[in-house]
Amino acid sequence: MSDTETPEGPAGKSRVTTGSSTVLTVQSATLPPMAFRLPQGIHAIEVSLDPEERAEAARRLVRDIYPHGEEPLWNTMGSLYGAMADEMLSDGIAFFGIGLYAIEDGDGATQGGVAQGGVAHCSVTIAAYESGDTDPDIVAQGIRAVLLSDPLCEVSWLDLPCGPAVSAITFRKLLVDGAYTASGEDTELIMGQIQVHIPFPTGPYTAVVTLDTASVEQWDEFSQAVAGIVGSLEFPPPGDEPTDPTESPMDK
Repeated sequence: MSDTETPEGPAGKSRVTTGSSTVLTVQSATLPPMAFRLPQGIHAIEVSLDPEERAEAARRLVRDIYPHGEEPLWNTMGSLYGAMADEMLSDGIAFFGIGLYAIEDGDGATQGGVAQGGVAHCSVTIAAYESGDTDPDIVAQGIRAVLLSDPLCEVSWLDLPCGPAVSAITFRKLLVDGAYTASGEDTELIMGQIQVHIPFPTGPYTAVVTLDTASVEQWDEFSQAVAGIVGSLEFPPPGDEPTDPTESPMDK
């Protein structure tokens, strides 16, 4: 199987496509390279592109996701995803993706290949920040201590192929104004978040992978998606090609 590499914008981002999987490497003038694989169902929006290119990338993504849709849907969802990517970039996010998973009804019925139960959505971001220490174990221990102070967090220590990491799972209730609901009444919404902090083994930085969703019924699928991403993380020396990373047993 051959790989192809394509430059992706001025921030030093490149994409290596291997079969149906995608490996993204992210680096800047000071941040060491980082590579990871996207599991099936996660669709990337390149935040390293300029605003017009990001908007066009979002429109292409929506057409790919909703091939049987119509122009109003494509325009609306494209604008929504493009705006989300812009907001993520302004917050220093290095990667932004949308996860879409089919929800089957009770008998698994489909129409035109689309599950009749609808589509479960999630957002995935990857950010990096300076952690001030080059020892991944010390950094991870410090992160774990901070996260354990939040009684709403379910905190776990992870031993990934790339080194130690800490995950935090939270569920929070939000009240959605009736002006934005189909029923016209205020609705309580449960939001779930998986966040994994992974210290770089190649420098004093920490990567943070975050998945947010209101589709908590599909929590198992989303958990597996995060496990696939963090289990594939690599931190190759500058100039080296990423290898073919495999999934990590994050939830064992």
